[in-house]
Amino acid sequence: MYIKRVNIKSFEIGLVFKNGEFQRVLEAGNHWLADFFFEIEVVILDSNVVWFQLAGLDQVAKAGVLNDVAEFVDLNDNQRALVWRDERFKGIMKPGLHGLWKEPGILRYEIVDIRDGRFVSDDLDVILKVIGNLASLKVETVPDGSVGVVQREGREPEVIEAGRFAFWRDAGPYTIKTLDLRETVQDVTGQEILTGDKVTVRLNASVSAKITDPVLTVTRTVDVWQAQYRDIQLALRAVVGTRDLNSLLAEKAEVVAELEEMVRASAEGTGVTVLSVGIRDIILPGEMKELMNKVIQAQKAAEANLISRREEVAAMRSQANTAKILEGNPTLMRLKELEVLESIAGHGKLEVILGEKGLADRVINLL
Repeated sequence: MYIKRVNIKSFEIGLVFKNGEFQRVLEAGNHWLADFFFEIEVVILDSNVVWFQLAGLDQVAKAGVLNDVAEFVDLNDNQRALVWRDERFKGIMKPGLHGLWKEPGILRYEIVDIRDGRFVSDDLDVILKVIGNLASLKVETVPDGSVGVVQREGREPEVIEAGRFAFWRDAGPYTIKTLDLRETVQDVTGQEILTGDKVTVRLNASVSAKITDPVLTVTRTVDVWQAQYRDIQLALRAVVGTRDLNSLLAEKAEVVAELEEMVRASAEGTGVTVLSVGIRDIILPGEMKELMNKVIQAQKAAEANLISRREEVAAMRSQANTAKILEGNPTLMRLKELEVLESIAGHGKLEVILGEKGLADRVINLL
């Protein structure tokens, strides 16, 4: 016969099992147990540990011998329990049958369903500080100015605002994509495009846009900004390729309006709103610049020549009108002659030599 001595402290309780079958409870104190064939096992439970779990706990619960000091909670695969003692968080209980000590302190627990995937609690910050919780939870952080789109198989995407969030690791796979909702400016530079009249030009465009439908953005594209960059390139080619060089340069506002309409239509399908579109530069090849300068010079010279001819014609017409008036009025013509003489005399010494007597008399009479 083998005698086993068992000492149970004041904060402990002993459970006696024989061949795996629960027998009885050992209170605090010294106990002597006769074990003939090494069939007895004593499990000692510490009441300072908030909860306990062991093989054969279902037998103890059914026996009801610990009902005064412990409460039993049985969690299924989709359940977890958050446990507090004296309003201090102690941990998360996983699936299975657990015993929770009613004393010492005030016990509180909350059973949650993990099938929603996301763990929501007003005490999240406190819970995450407890050692060991990261084994059950995964923390995701969404920065300011952004949102996160959570995707799980068989569920509609969920949008979460900026902040810190926790997800159950055992609730199945999920993905979370962070999207910046602030205005984004895309520069599409160095685009060499052939115009309708076969001239190669280089364009630099700029598009300002922002994400307004995060769910649509995530479900329609892998990289929304890469997709928009491609759409801008295609729109530029479609708009420029149908115009000749002269109309492209002369109708820049119309070109930008048409480009914006095409880019905006494609962006709306990916949850993006286009705020503005602009073409910063239209760069011509070197030889084309020289030709354009020569054309402009010729045009300006022709315009200047035309203006000069118009002025000459106007002057001649004015002189012709004056001649007609003087022809019909001899006295007025003589006065005009004297005005000319006076003008000449004002700028230098004037000597008047009168020839034949008749001319002299006529001048004297006129004066």
